[in-house]
Amino acid sequence: MSNNQDNLETKLSDAKATASGMLTKGKHVSAGNKTTAVEVAKTGSIKDLILWLLAAVALIGATLVNQYLPGYWQPANDVWVRIGIIAALVVFALVCLILTHQGRAFKILLKDAVVELRRVTWPGKDETFQYTWQVIVVIAIVGFFIWLLDNFFNWFVGIFIG
Repeated sequence: MSNNQDNLETKLSDAKATASGMLTKGKHVSAGNKTTAVEVAKTGSIKDLILWLLAAVALIGATLVNQYLPGYWQPANDVWVRIGIIAALVVFALVCLILTHQGRAFKILLKDAVVELRRVTWPGKDETFQYTWQVIVVIAIVGFFIWLLDNFFNWFVGIFIG
């Protein structure tokens, strides 16, 4: 258990070192000793702006390909050509977004999330089974009371209507 905990701590410190390295490599504002994904995401440059614009244009183009491209380009009448073009534009947009500081910060966030997921104590099969049945019973009881309430209101309104 201790060895596993040390391994998780090592991975977390590696992720923080990666974030720190990205800040110093890009010569952006340093966050001091504590570097988080949020601090990396707040840094930016002209390159990031261009990449965000390229990604937005690619995604907008991907949404318009299906409707407008067949009128301008004969091979686009085939549905598989359009699917390929849309997939290529989406992949291009994702690559552009990954290359931004925000994309790198997202990768750091994912690494931290994996470390935290390993730290969670997940319930066993017996606990899961027990809680599932408790939820089912409570739902049945609440459903029964709602049914009774509905019948009462139907009876009550029926008195006045007729």
